[in-house]
Amino acid sequence: MRYKLVIFDLDGTLLDTIDDLKEAVNHAMSLRGFPTFTRDQVMAMVGHGARNLMRKALPVGYKDDDMVDAAYNDFRAYYLTHIDTYTKPFPGIQDLLAKLHQEGVMLAVASNKFQEGTEHLIKEFFPEIPFVAVLGGRPDFPLKPDPEIVCEVLRKADVNKEDAVMIGDSDTDMETAANGGIRSIAVNWGYRNMNEVVGLSVANSAQELLKMLIS
Repeated sequence: MRYKLVIFDLDGTLLDTIDDLKEAVNHAMSLRGFPTFTRDQVMAMVGHGARNLMRKALPVGYKDDDMVDAAYNDFRAYYLTHIDTYTKPFPGIQDLLAKLHQEGVMLAVASNKFQEGTEHLIKEFFPEIPFVAVLGGRPDFPLKPDPEIVCEVLRKADVNKEDAVMIGDSDTDMETAANGGIRSIAVNWGYRNMNEVVGLSVANSAQELLKMLIS
């Protein structure tokens, strides 16, 4: 099916951000004398926003709201100044976005990463792509899998649900699409093995995904 609008997740779908996230998590933990984490451990914790990431990272007994807020503030301050040290697009992503744009497909980003970080990374790595919406986590705005972010993108693009698809690397993204009443395609190069989820359409490369989106 050929789509008018493609909504992309960010972390694990467009960009490999784990190493910079790991450094920021470990910075916040080290300030408090708490254990730090490996890349794989951080990978298993991401996907539900930075504040939830801090709650998961903090040791048992230190997960009260005040501690989470303090750790989040330290995480965010460090991350914003080191946001692109190791981060890079996954193979073929820049070409994928360029070709979709050339084909007249509207593009958007829907992420649980906080808004400032989401906008920074999109502007840095994909400055030539005119996304119709770049949406991240915002105060008093529900995170995925709540469908409101899908509804907001659809309104901005003025596209019907049947003409839109969401691309992501996690069950959260697939649930978001389902909750928003749009189709979804999982990518298998991110932070979850989506081939293990029965019934999903799964792309194993950017080239394969392009064929699925414009054929």
